[in-house]
Amino acid sequence: MNVSLKQEPYIWKFNQGAKCFDYNASLQLMVTGGSDRKVRLWSQYVTSSPVATLPGHHTTVLDVAIYQHVGQIFSYSRDAELRVWDISTHQCLKVLRLQFPCLQPGRIPEHGNFPFLLLSPPLPDEMQPHLVVACKDYLAVLNLSEKRRGGGGWLTDEEFRTEFKQGPYLSCALYNPTLRQVVTGHADSSVFLWDVETGRRRLYILNAHGEEVLSSMALDSSHRRLITGARNGTIKVWNLLNGLNLHKLEPVTNSEVTGLTCLHDNHLLAVGWNQCITQYSIAGDKDLKVRADTSWKSSGVHKSDILAVCQCSALSVVATASYDGEVVIWSMETQGPMLHLQRGTQARSALPVDSILFLQHRAGRKQLRNKGVLVSSQGGWLCFWSITDDNHSYGHFYAPEQPGERVLSLNSDQSKNTILVSGDTTGSLQIWDISSVAVDIQPEATCEQPPLLQSWRAHKRALICVEVLEVFDRLFVLTASVDGSAGLWTEDGNHVGVFGQEVTWNITDPGTYHRNTRNNLREERRTEDENMEGSDVQNQVPDPTSRDQTSQEEWCSEASSTQAGVNDHEQPQQPMYSCEDLCQTVALCYERRGLFEDIDHSNRC
Repeated sequence: MNVSLKQEPYIWKFNQGAKCFDYNASLQLMVTGGSDRKVRLWSQYVTSSPVATLPGHHTTVLDVAIYQHVGQIFSYSRDAELRVWDISTHQCLKVLRLQFPCLQPGRIPEHGNFPFLLLSPPLPDEMQPHLVVACKDYLAVLNLSEKRRGGGGWLTDEEFRTEFKQGPYLSCALYNPTLRQVVTGHADSSVFLWDVETGRRRLYILNAHGEEVLSSMALDSSHRRLITGARNGTIKVWNLLNGLNLHKLEPVTNSEVTGLTCLHDNHLLAVGWNQCITQYSIAGDKDLKVRADTSWKSSGVHKSDILAVCQCSALSVVATASYDGEVVIWSMETQGPMLHLQRGTQARSALPVDSILFLQHRAGRKQLRNKGVLVSSQGGWLCFWSITDDNHSYGHFYAPEQPGERVLSLNSDQSKNTILVSGDTTGSLQIWDISSVAVDIQPEATCEQPPLLQSWRAHKRALICVEVLEVFDRLFVLTASVDGSAGLWTEDGNHVGVFGQEVTWNITDPGTYHRNTRNNLREERRTEDENMEGSDVQNQVPDPTSRDQTSQEEWCSEASSTQAGVNDHEQPQQPMYSCEDLCQTVALCYERRGLFEDIDHSNRC
């Protein structure tokens, strides 16, 4: 209707009415949805009958949205089904069933009044159009295509897709020491096996879980089988020699599997958003489908989603960590909780635990097993815990170079536990000397950093996996990032190469390593930092990391002073010379011939 009431209003009448609508003035189009499970398109001036009626939903349509940029309509029904329609052809382009953790089989969930939030152009240049869908207290973010595809386009192939050009982003990775292979899992449900000695691809599995994103991986006791978990709660077992799917494990819920660990007797433990521990027996089972065992007394123990799981056979315990900052220690014998660890009691101090790691060598030695044998990562803070001593806290420190970052992955040389490797959300990794760390009880407020042996930026985006490899009596570091690449490094920080690169390497011959990548990434990081500083000075933009300042001060008042000394060992940057291009060309030639061991092209002339 016209707000001045000078014109007669347009009134549309149809059976069962509408529960939602969206209107676009430039298209002169209105879209409605309701309890009759149909989506209707109406002209602005014709009220007698709809332009088109789109059937397909099985429950009440809760919300609709017009995405004019590519000529699409989104409709969302009570059973968490999202449909994408083409405005011109009235065809259904895509059907997505969103796997919210609160969904229960056979039960229709309750939704709020506004399930949709459509952010479409015009948007800031760095912001991609996306759709936010709500169900209870959960949100799903779906990236949208910015251009038409075929007859009208649709959503991008994967939800939460990251911006990189190499391919689908990495969601998990691990190292198989028996076969000397690196396994990477991707968002498009593909699995790749790489030879660590050369970087060549040995095997790949496509559509391992259909269109679902791989969320976790583990090896069985023999290291001959791979277990993969997906975002929809499905778990499968694969033969690593031929890629054959051996078992499909019965899913308990359709919520995301965030962690898998296989005990010594090939009993698999799975954790995830269902907040429980589920056990499967995969020891010699010939059946394709394996039933779930819910004998673990885990119901109601965790009050939030479980994000990580780790086992320690020497102590016969399993540790699980959740989003609310709690770490629970479980007994393998009783299959029940025996200890709860949590730092801070206030809600703002309860940071999510992204990763946990048992120091297996310490746990196996009688004189050290009562000391700090468990490391957890909470918002960038690395905490050492004892699970047998009366005093469980053995100190903590902040690992990333920049404030407000998170450490997503931890690893150590498990044969000695002399170093600890951490990978953060900036793509940087740090190697710490922990040979004498967490062996004495420290006050709760202690946050003294251990000696930093090495630190470099391995990737341009967050590291989701860092792992210490021992190959031919030498230590290497595996890194995997959401930028879609996985790399191999020496313990000194020399870059061996990226898995899948055109030129392979020989891990026993340092002359075949791709050495200059570390320096290039360091220069890119320097340039980004300078640009960021210049932008802050000109535009007076507030520091985005200030939102975490309060909680970090509660953890340790010395955090800022500790971080100030992280890069003291770096030498001041030397000026660029006018012959930089010639210098880089000559240096690259020498480097390829093996005459220089390491070259910083920006500092040498």
